[in-house]
Amino acid sequence: MEKPAPRTLIEAIRYFEDLDVATAFLAKMRWEDGPVCDRCGTVDNAYYLAKRRVWKCKNGKCSRQFSVKVGTIFEDSALGLDKWLPAVWLIANSKNGISSHELGRALGVTQKSAWFMLHRIRLAMQTGTFEKLTGIAEVDETFIGGASTFMHAKQRTEKITGTGGTDKTIVVGVLERGGQVRAEVVPDRKAGTLMDFIRENVEDHATVYTDSHKGYAPVRWNYEHGMTDHSLGEYVNGVIHTNGIENFWSILKRSIKGTYISIVPEHLIAYVDERAFAFNNRKDTDLGRFRAVLSEVANYRLTYAELTGKA
Repeated sequence: MEKPAPRTLIEAIRYFEDLDVATAFLAKMRWEDGPVCDRCGTVDNAYYLAKRRVWKCKNGKCSRQFSVKVGTIFEDSALGLDKWLPAVWLIANSKNGISSHELGRALGVTQKSAWFMLHRIRLAMQTGTFEKLTGIAEVDETFIGGASTFMHAKQRTEKITGTGGTDKTIVVGVLERGGQVRAEVVPDRKAGTLMDFIRENVEDHATVYTDSHKGYAPVRWNYEHGMTDHSLGEYVNGVIHTNGIENFWSILKRSIKGTYISIVPEHLIAYVDERAFAFNNRKDTDLGRFRAVLSEVANYRLTYAELTGKA
C-alpha cells in the first residue's frame, strides 16, 4: 500500500528518509507516462535496477542507464534525495527564507553545499510563464543595498558614493491585484527600461497604476494610466495606489535583512524569484508549494562554476 504524501515538515523528513520512497515519489511526478530515457527519448521502455536505483533503456541501440535526477537541478549531486527533498520542502515553505548556514545545520552538510543547493532550488522557483497580467496592475521599483546607517565609517566611505539609490541595485516589479507578482533586476529607471518590463508582463490596454516617476510617462500610450504623487504626500487616490507592490517590497527586504543579511548584486535575482514564488503561492498548502517546486525541477542545470562565475 502506497504511503500517503507528507503534510508537515516532520512527516516529509520521515517520508523521504527511505531513498526508494523518495525516488518513486520524484519519478511519479516527473514521468506520468513512465520513465523517459534522456539519451534517445524513449518513453516507458526501461526496466528498473533496484539495487542502484536507476533505469536501463530497453532500446538496443541505446541501453542508457539513467536516474531520476538526470536532467534536473539534482543532477550530478552526490547528495541523495533524502537530503534534497527536505531541502526543497524547507525553502518552499519558509516565510522569510532560510539561510545556507541554517540549512547546512539542519541537513548535516557544509554551508558551501547548502548554499549551492539553495541556488539550484531557486532556479525551479522562477516564474517561467509567458502569460501576461491583466486587470489592474501596480508597477513600482525599489533599491536593494546596504543602508549607510548600519555601516562602519570606513565601509561607508568605500561603498556609498552618492545619495538615494546610488550604488544600489534596482528591482522593478508588477502586481496584478488579486493575482501574482513579477519582478526582475534592471540596470536603470529610464522610460525605455521600465516600458520594456511593463510590455513584457502586462497585457495591452490593461490599467496600470504607478507613482509619478518620469520614467512611467509613456505608460499612457498603451495602458489606462493612473498615478499618485508621493512628493506631495499622496499615496492613495481612490482606487489608485501602489500599496500592493510596496507590500511585496517590504516582504523581500525583510527576508534580505533578517535572513540573508548580505546579497551580491549578481545573485539578487535568485532571491527575488524565491520571494515572488512564496508570495504567489501564499494561499497554497505546504505540500502544494512543495509539489509546485518539484514540478519545475526538470530542464534546469546549474554548475558550481557557473554559479560562482568561473565557467
